[in-house]
Amino acid sequence: MEYNILLTTDFSANAWTATAYTLKLYAKEKCNFYFLNSIDINAAMRSKYSSEVLKKMQEDAKRLLLDLKASAEKEHANPNHNFHTILSINNLNKAVDNAIETHHIDFVLMGAKGATGAKEFFVGGNTMRLINGLIKRPVLVVPEKPNFIIPKQIGFLTDYNRSHSALEIEPLKKLVDLHHSKIAVVHIHKNEELNDTQQQNQKNLRNHLADYDYSLHWIPKLDNKSEKINEFILEKGIDMLVLVNFKLSLIERIIKDPLIKKIGYEPIVPFLVIPE
Repeated sequence: MEYNILLTTDFSANAWTATAYTLKLYAKEKCNFYFLNSIDINAAMRSKYSSEVLKKMQEDAKRLLLDLKASAEKEHANPNHNFHTILSINNLNKAVDNAIETHHIDFVLMGAKGATGAKEFFVGGNTMRLINGLIKRPVLVVPEKPNFIIPKQIGFLTDYNRSHSALEIEPLKKLVDLHHSKIAVVHIHKNEELNDTQQQNQKNLRNHLADYDYSLHWIPKLDNKSEKINEFILEKGIDMLVLVNFKLSLIERIIKDPLIKKIGYEPIVPFLVIPE
């Protein structure tokens, strides 16, 4: 299989760290990597800056994209990998949507923080806007300082309140297949015991994962969900998290955690958000 992977970048150190992680993750796979930088030249920008300044901004971005491509080809030389650049003058969500359609993108990469380093709850603003913008492909979010580790254990977060389709589970399977990882299915709920609906949804999930090495776990639904998730990650040696994003989803409830709103939350392992 050949993958088409979109590497969003604002030319920050975090964006490069996320890129390096992904290149190592897919080192043995044939891939087309597309570096995307988006300059949202809207009406407000045109009224604020002259055409010469806007042109200079685009020229600078093109040069930085080519420098980034050259760095990737030099520092991560790999006969399996080809690199391309995309400069967009649309907002990030539209730029990503266009790239997905044009280049048949399989998933989108983002760093957890941008060039500003602003500490926003959960992850950076652009990343959350992209996730919540109903992007049609999975989004891989990489923390600021990851040490690349082959993901031997991948945690899949769920509350079993809805049934996951085969299409939703497919990105998880592809990720697991890369390095023959094990799956830790993590049930986050107030009660460990499942109701009838949850039992049926768990049965469906187990059917999807029948050919994979997986285990079932439970985290009590407490006020400090983010802390409990991180404790589980460390205790079980989880190298990556996967979750499905849907209306009133688990990710939204984690984001609304009072603790996260108060002190912010930075993921300690990369995580993949799958669209429903």
